[in-house]
Amino acid sequence: MSRTDAADLQEAIGAAITEKREFFRTAGEYRDDGCYVVSRRGADSTGNAKVFDDFENLVRLYDRLPAEFTAADVGRTGITGSRRHMLVRHFGEHPAFDCRISCRNPLTAVKESSESDESTSEASASSESVGTGESADATAD
Repeated sequence: MSRTDAADLQEAIGAAITEKREFFRTAGEYRDDGCYVVSRRGADSTGNAKVFDDFENLVRLYDRLPAEFTAADVGRTGITGSRRHMLVRHFGEHPAFDCRISCRNPLTAVKESSESDESTSEASASSESVGTGESADATAD
């Protein structure tokens, strides 16, 4: 491989590793050192960013949140100030998280997979009771 080709490859790899992706209100950036940074789109100050050791730490934070969560729920993990709201928005905007913003005041997000799981279990309970003539809420003696 020529030196020029190696330099081009190194630049391409560096760009892939340090990718910054902008969404409607937030941005996510993979840094050279492996960190993942969530920031307000277009903001330059560190007060508008939260640095995670890697993307998996952000995923673990998301997994610990309830099916419906607010900035207060994010704050219980130790994240303070406006970063809590920024993370709620990022979860709603980033395609890796099956989540949507359900309310703007207070800012609330709902995990889509848990919502569909609940409706699926309710539907199956209703369909099971149709054949027996019992209601889905009936309890065994």
